[in-house]
Amino acid sequence: MIRNRLGRRSLLTSAAAIGGATLLPRAAFAKGSVTAAIYPGTWEEAYRAIVAPSLKKKDNVDLEMQPLFAVDQIAKVRAARGAPPFDAFVLDPGPRITGMEGGLFEKFDPAKLTNLGKLPAGLADGLGVCVGAQVVGIAYNPKKVPAPKGWKDLLTDPWVSRLGLTGFQTTFGTVSLIEIAKAFGGSETNIDPALVELKKVLPKVAAVGQPAAMPSLFQQGQCDVMYTNTQTVATLKGKGVDIEFVKPESGAIAFYTTMHIAKGATEAANAYKYFDVVVSKEIQEALTKPPYNFIPVNRDVALPADLPMKSLDEMSKFVTHDWAKINPLRAGWIEKFNKEMAK
Repeated sequence: MIRNRLGRRSLLTSAAAIGGATLLPRAAFAKGSVTAAIYPGTWEEAYRAIVAPSLKKKDNVDLEMQPLFAVDQIAKVRAARGAPPFDAFVLDPGPRITGMEGGLFEKFDPAKLTNLGKLPAGLADGLGVCVGAQVVGIAYNPKKVPAPKGWKDLLTDPWVSRLGLTGFQTTFGTVSLIEIAKAFGGSETNIDPALVELKKVLPKVAAVGQPAAMPSLFQQGQCDVMYTNTQTVATLKGKGVDIEFVKPESGAIAFYTTMHIAKGATEAANAYKYFDVVVSKEIQEALTKPPYNFIPVNRDVALPADLPMKSLDEMSKFVTHDWAKINPLRAGWIEKFNKEMAK
């Protein structure tokens, strides 16, 4: 969005260049705006196209976004020491726990959301609000390989030679590797069985890459099987890629993405307005459509037909994980995976 004033994001960028971002006077930030961290890629594109114009039209609030992955959001706010560079977080379960334990969130009042009644019970609490659901399982090219039944199949023929492998940097990668570990006798806190089995078949694996690279590798035919979420599958299918989603026999994995107000945020009131727009029927419905393919959390919005459930209530029966246990181990897992699985 082009405006006649120097935006908060621009000010931060300039201040960072001289090492003074955390010293920027709060008075420099204009009223009538909210600065939000947003995931790079599809989230940023969707929010610029759909959410920002709607927030401006409804509440006359400008949405300024800082594209940051969850771990980077946590790191930036910690480094800011009480002067957060943005007002709002968007986080998956692991970083959410980290932020909660670190006292990085303002107390949240769900009653300030006019759309609260449209959310399933429990999706807004004293920490923040759920703005999207994610379902993780197995994707495959039906023209190249048969449908796998479960996680264990990925490490056997014909799937292993077409497998795209990625590590623990993302939520979907972490939970998928945990489920592979469980299939071989491991647990939520013991992923060694997965790494042992993966090392055995590593010479056969089609591709090992960064999480962000996997959709492109699949689209280019460098792999025909991968673990991912339904949003990625729908996006690739919308581009004409031969791809289908499999709900593993042990169950699909489910988690919610949440938004939180940063401790010390200067525009908390506008953050509530931002969150309320995000969970409104109009916006949730728009976000479900191609090319964005989000899973809605507003009860008035119908779920896309190609999801492995007919209502959000079914997600309570999907596989979930205890991130309070996972978080302390995850950095070690990332290091170990990168060391042992690099091809």
